Amino acid sequence: MEHQGVLAVVSGFSGAGKGTLMKELVRRYDNYALSVSATTRDPRQGEVHGREYFFLTDEQFEEMIREGKLIEYARYVDHYYGTPREYVTEQMQAGRDVILEIDIQGARRIREQFPEALLLFVTAPSAGELRSRLVGRGTESPEVIEARLARARREAEGIDSYDYLLINDDLDECVEQAHRLIQAQHLRVENNRKLIENIRTELDRIQGGGEIPGTF
Repeated sequence: MEHQGVLAVVSGFSGAGKGTLMKELVRRYDNYALSVSATTRDPRQGEVHGREYFFLTDEQFEEMIREGKLIEYARYVDHYYGTPREYVTEQMQAGRDVILEIDIQGARRIREQFPEALLLFVTAPSAGELRSRLVGRGTESPEVIEARLARARREAEGIDSYDYLLINDDLDECVEQAHRLIQAQHLRVENNRKLIENIRTELDRIQGGGEIPGTF
């Protein structure tokens, strides 16, 4: 029996390793699809349209807003970012589990439109470890690191909106935990309404003396 895919929303603090987690899920398992966001910023070196992002003009993006073709969107530093509805729904209808990396505000908007979505928040085991990871990157100034930690403090207030907390201390264990949670989501009653209705219909036929599907 065919099943619709699950929409899993992944958020987390900068430095928690959510991007690595998502890439590992896709690498290890065949049924995952990473949601590709749309943006109006210019492609960076090595980025490909349709892989890292769908690169659009402001006019194209605003047309998608007017036509309701985005699940959510926001504007950061003079550029739009958003999640195309068509890509997500097509992948889910094909039975693939879609993983979407997004911030807390975006996750809340996703939940409004997809109540059955699974919301996962990724964190390091402690604030001290989070800071050590940011410093260990060696790519950001102390000012940027402090700004990221300040943002993490604000984000921590929204963790209660999520279904599960993933502590990324051991990557392998974290990946397997995420995989098990996403696959378990397939068994939720809310995600099996069609099957439930089919069973009810068959039971009505049995009680009415009708032909039982699958019997002779």
